[in-house]
Amino acid sequence: MSEEITEQTTERKLYPYQQLAVDNIYKKLAELPPHSNLLFQLPTGGGKTIIFSEIAKKYIQQFNKKVLILTHRVELSQQTSAVLSSVNIPNKTINSSVKILDKNEPYLVYTALIETLSNRLHDEDNLEFLQDIGLVIVDEAHNNSFRKVFKHFKEVNILGVTATPLSSNKKLPLMDTYDALIIGETIPTLIESGYLCEGVTYSYDVNLSSLKVGYTGEFTTASLEMLYSNAMMQSKLVSAYEEVSLGKKTLIFNSGIISSRLVYEAFKKKNYPVKHLDSTYSDKERYEILDWFHNTKDAILTSVSILTHGFDEPEVETIMLNRATKSLTLYHQMIGRGSRITPGKKQFKIIDLGNNSRRFGLWQMPIDWNHVFIAPHMYLEQRYKDEWDYETERDYDMPEEIKQRFINSHDEEFIVRDKYMHCLKKGLKPQVVLDQSLEEHYGKIKDNASCFEEGTELVHLLQEEIKYRVKQFAKCINATQNYTDWQYQNYLTRLNRKIVILFEE
Repeated sequence: MSEEITEQTTERKLYPYQQLAVDNIYKKLAELPPHSNLLFQLPTGGGKTIIFSEIAKKYIQQFNKKVLILTHRVELSQQTSAVLSSVNIPNKTINSSVKILDKNEPYLVYTALIETLSNRLHDEDNLEFLQDIGLVIVDEAHNNSFRKVFKHFKEVNILGVTATPLSSNKKLPLMDTYDALIIGETIPTLIESGYLCEGVTYSYDVNLSSLKVGYTGEFTTASLEMLYSNAMMQSKLVSAYEEVSLGKKTLIFNSGIISSRLVYEAFKKKNYPVKHLDSTYSDKERYEILDWFHNTKDAILTSVSILTHGFDEPEVETIMLNRATKSLTLYHQMIGRGSRITPGKKQFKIIDLGNNSRRFGLWQMPIDWNHVFIAPHMYLEQRYKDEWDYETERDYDMPEEIKQRFINSHDEEFIVRDKYMHCLKKGLKPQVVLDQSLEEHYGKIKDNASCFEEGTELVHLLQEEIKYRVKQFAKCINATQNYTDWQYQNYLTRLNRKIVILFEE
């Protein structure tokens, strides 16, 4: 089998960061025992399909076993098959027309829709098909639907790939399925190196107080439709387009069919070139609309869900988020549709009508994906509350009588949210904010206490300010109450320990 693929495949020139990712992933896979799983993260537009296709080729060559690639959308399955075929790797797609899984077929790689494969594996006669599979690759691995077939792969390595290693279900974190996470290049690095376009965000504040949250933790479609279907929001959307994106190829993401059709009517009324697309359209209708969008320079396409996966139109110049979401994954999927590079395109515009950039931070801000992987509960809801209270914009107002006890210290504002945003921009872990705060408090005590007893008294006087800062930090990362309480106690413990050491010297 390995000789066959060596003869038939052609060399593909990878970008340096892609080759590095292939080398790192493959080295890790080779080290893992046959029942271990690995997760790989790379931003949308970074070329995950190209990377895991190269890994599939190397795996077949070395281990003489077949590779199974799982997807959850027809578009992704077709995209993967096309990439494999482009380098002459024999592959077959397991879709609804495939009723029997024949292990004797001369294919080296199979791409399978997860629902179809799951249904076929209910037939015990099809289980023999799995015997020659050595590696399973899961595209969009954050999707929980893949777990239903994992029970069939006992002595097989599983490689999950995703732009956002965050399960949408807090009860099923990815760290329970995958043993390790490998992180690819960041969005800022890919932008700086010229592999992705820079996104420029234009935020329009929207009152989201009417939105309801469903059992999944996401805003309900019904409440989103109610808000975004009203005339005021439609007017705001068109005005934002005219201010920022007039005459540019624009892709609009909506929460539901009703609001998307109303968007279509609003733009059509003003004689702008616009079409609507949703999942109820036939394959033929969809092809015709996407072909029109590709060939129309100033086209506007308003859509629902369907274009967040497997859609690649590099000439998109503006992404409009005509919806709010609590999903970090969806946020990145939508915006990523505009990040592809083309000759002469160095930037694209993001028009945010859902307070999403305030909730998650700007799209190109670095994210500590290792932290997301090990502490997903802190990222499953919005980082910033939609009812954000602007007391976070200023520091704790210390009573004058307490200020007098710190007269030897320079009085500087310590604005937690500003510190947190600075850490995000620098790619630092959020914990740095509390570390900096603690050092500032320690400096105040050191400057104003003459003995250990006075030092502990000053710690006590600072407790309200400490509690305030920890609370604001918890709001920034959307932490649970238990986590907030632990951070507060840990802060006091660390500060008291430093005071003990100070006066032992």
